[in-house]
Amino acid sequence: MAQDSYADIAKMYAERVVAGEILACKWVKAACKRQLNDLKRFKGKSSPYQFNPKLTSKSGKSYYPADNLCAFIERLPHVKGPLAGEPITLEPWQVFILATVFGWVKADGTRRFRRSYIEVPRGNAKSTLSSAVGLYMLAADGEGGAEVYSLATTRDQARIVFGDAQTMARRSPGFRNRFSVNVGAHNMNVMASGSKFEALSAEGSTLDGLNIHFGCVDELHAHKTRTVYDVVETGTGKRDNSLLWVITTAGSNRAGICYEVRSFVTKLLDEVFEDDTQFGIIYGLDDGDDWTTEESLIKANPNWGISVRSEVLGPLQAKAMQLPSAVNNFKTKHLNEWVNADTAWMDMRSWDACTEHGIFIEQFEGQPCWIGLDLASKTDIAALVAVFRHPEISDAYVTFGKYYLPEDTVNGAGNSQYGGWMHSGRLIVTPGNVIDFGWIESDLLDMATRYEIQAVAFDPFQATQLSTRMLAEGLPMIEVRPTVLNFSEPMKTLEALVLQKKLIHDGDPVLTWMASNVVAHLDVKDNIYPRKERAENKIDGIVALIMALSRAIKPGDSVVLGSDYELMVL
Repeated sequence: MAQDSYADIAKMYAERVVAGEILACKWVKAACKRQLNDLKRFKGKSSPYQFNPKLTSKSGKSYYPADNLCAFIERLPHVKGPLAGEPITLEPWQVFILATVFGWVKADGTRRFRRSYIEVPRGNAKSTLSSAVGLYMLAADGEGGAEVYSLATTRDQARIVFGDAQTMARRSPGFRNRFSVNVGAHNMNVMASGSKFEALSAEGSTLDGLNIHFGCVDELHAHKTRTVYDVVETGTGKRDNSLLWVITTAGSNRAGICYEVRSFVTKLLDEVFEDDTQFGIIYGLDDGDDWTTEESLIKANPNWGISVRSEVLGPLQAKAMQLPSAVNNFKTKHLNEWVNADTAWMDMRSWDACTEHGIFIEQFEGQPCWIGLDLASKTDIAALVAVFRHPEISDAYVTFGKYYLPEDTVNGAGNSQYGGWMHSGRLIVTPGNVIDFGWIESDLLDMATRYEIQAVAFDPFQATQLSTRMLAEGLPMIEVRPTVLNFSEPMKTLEALVLQKKLIHDGDPVLTWMASNVVAHLDVKDNIYPRKERAENKIDGIVALIMALSRAIKPGDSVVLGSDYELMVL
């Protein structure tokens, strides 16, 4: 590619995606539309940003930022596979990402984008791209004392990007000589500028106090906590031209930091949020796409025919079509779909399709309301879920949730999103090390003044005293023991409602996470009941929703208080 053509190639890629000439999902189209709109929106000297203008380096040389980076990378070699040793040739989708992230600058020449989130399936040269960008930020970005890091939760993961960059540098004498780069076993540095490139992990490194110019977080979906991401985000805030670079495949942990960042990016691309400093693009499929076709493979994998080939992915797809246990792994790794546990119950695409962000519980004042209450343990999450009839859709329901957790559990939890849910008001934190049920009782009594409560379905475990007090206050408390007989039909009904888009929610991230955690156990009589695979995979909100629906759908039926069925292990 000619050096002066990269910005044009990026624009052409965006135009072809938007026009439908290149097969792409809604998020890629949205990212391309955003760039094209920005090119129209940010024009003239009064604009806060300019795209790929002529800049002058500290040495007095003129350059165009997008073209400079892309040309730099195409002088580096591939280090793996059949192309190892050959110069990198950037594909149009890669040029689009690089030109967009690095091409937009402010009046002082510093970059507009401070954070970048790229989600793409395995095999699409993620590490190669990140390694090359890391070398540019080390040696060619003009930053004095640049601190460049490949960061991960484990040493091995952190060394993947650093190791590839190290090999690139060793095989590029022209690069080393031009920028006076020294390549060591655990470090690369430029003595003249005091810059360095290292791999750091949460296992053995001290991550606090970093002054980061470029922080590359590889495979963020594998991070069980938000520690590394938060350290990088804080560390890059100390410089004027730093960049937090996240590149990852999809995962399964919807309570993790990766899904949190992804959710922010999707809202940004949907124009729900505004943030001119965040870049994001997500490659994958759209709702309703048939994952068993070659067209889906092409759509989800932008490097199709280059590093991702039909002769490799085709047999894996065929295997997944015949072996149910391989489906979710294939969808996650090769179609970039966020899936739940291997035996997960809820179709999360259908669940997400039931979201209506403009719906609020206050709109249902005076309406009939059914409540499910799962108190489980006093040291863990308690859930209160309300169900209303949909005002416009026949046989449809709307649900809202409240969740309670003791303060000590939040502080010691492995769930990285508890804090965020607390600050957003989704999670109510009670002081101390056990839940104060008084908060729940207060909310129930308040709801009784606002809505026509038809029933409060509750599991008697941990709830005897609360139910006695609420009965004395006049609330219709209905005991629902967690048996297969009590849960099987309502659970099947819930699933059917979701598939028909007749169970509407407001995008509640807590309930969404819990829905993704539910594993359906099927007995010999085809009864199902909810379980979870691990203790940290909470499902209390879904249990409460099932109980509420059991009363809303068949409010006159008697509830089985005891039976020969086993109690469910939740």
